[in-house]
Amino acid sequence: MIIGVPKEIKNNESRVGMTPAGVFELVKNHHKVYVQSTAGEGSGFFDEDYLEAGATILQSIAEVYERSDMIVKVKEPIEEEYGLVRQGQVIFTYFHFASSVTLTRAMLKSGAICIAYETVEDTDGTLPLLTPMSEVAGRMAIQQGAKYLEKPKKGRGVLLGGVPGVAPGRVLVLGAGVVGTQAAKMAAGLGAHVTILDINMKRLRYINDVMPSHVVTEYSNEFNIRKHIQTHDLIIGGVLLKGAKAPNLITRDMLKIMRPGTVIVDVAVDQGGCVETTRPTTHEDPIYIIDDVIHYSVANMPGAVPYTSTVALTNVTLPYVLELANKGWYKACEEDLALHKGLNIIEGEIAYKEIAETFKWETVVA
Repeated sequence: MIIGVPKEIKNNESRVGMTPAGVFELVKNHHKVYVQSTAGEGSGFFDEDYLEAGATILQSIAEVYERSDMIVKVKEPIEEEYGLVRQGQVIFTYFHFASSVTLTRAMLKSGAICIAYETVEDTDGTLPLLTPMSEVAGRMAIQQGAKYLEKPKKGRGVLLGGVPGVAPGRVLVLGAGVVGTQAAKMAAGLGAHVTILDINMKRLRYINDVMPSHVVTEYSNEFNIRKHIQTHDLIIGGVLLKGAKAPNLITRDMLKIMRPGTVIVDVAVDQGGCVETTRPTTHEDPIYIIDDVIHYSVANMPGAVPYTSTVALTNVTLPYVLELANKGWYKACEEDLALHKGLNIIEGEIAYKEIAETFKWETVVA
């Protein structure tokens, strides 16, 4: 099979779909790999590295799409790429279709086979291709939140760890999944007081067992959310509904009961956000303020640490890329249930019911 790795062109996205090590494995399995020139530079991988691994370097993104049977990316195609995707081509990347009807319609129109990293699901319900980026985003959420709590950034002027004689900052984490767990771990490591909310008691018991005593768990409901947002300095949105739009756990009216300078980092922005006032931002312009509450909702948070993110991503995607390349998408998805759940759109039809439900379409849309 011919695999193409284009340069990401989304705003401030420095990750790349595959490391030279990944290319080496594909070439070793007798596949041809085209990499767009400078695609890996943002992650610290250069054309020479890819050439040494056996790739062929192409100059333009159009050439990569035109010559490849399968495209391996990091982020969803953006408008400039819609016309490059063609009938029967496999696109393997993060799509998050539920957050964009425009993207969904474009991929339906293209006739491509869209396999989404974020919905590849193991038999135990875990999401192996989403996990490493959720780990990165969860940890980054605390770094960014701590920064924007500083007064020059319009925050409350709170140091999360506090100092002797001064109480530490308070962090509220919505969701005890991978993002929430990693965020709680980082915040606890800084010495902050952490409250983590979830509706899954099994997860709350796990958090309670593994976290230090200054991380406390509570059941998530509107009453508890309203109570805690009034006293916490940093709020992390880490709620995920597989393949569907995130629920709005914090509504617009709730902002008025928060203290001025409170910071919200909504990691769920890729799935529409779990805060009603969330809108996607970029690393170039990461925040906006509503009712004196700072919103940080960068849609590609791991893109700020591209070396770590690219290596972590290739570690988990490569086995699936090899499976797709060795067997073809149909046979690979037929034989691997986890990969089969990654099928979101197949040649003009929706194959993942949560997407159809989000837009109130039929499960299969021509």
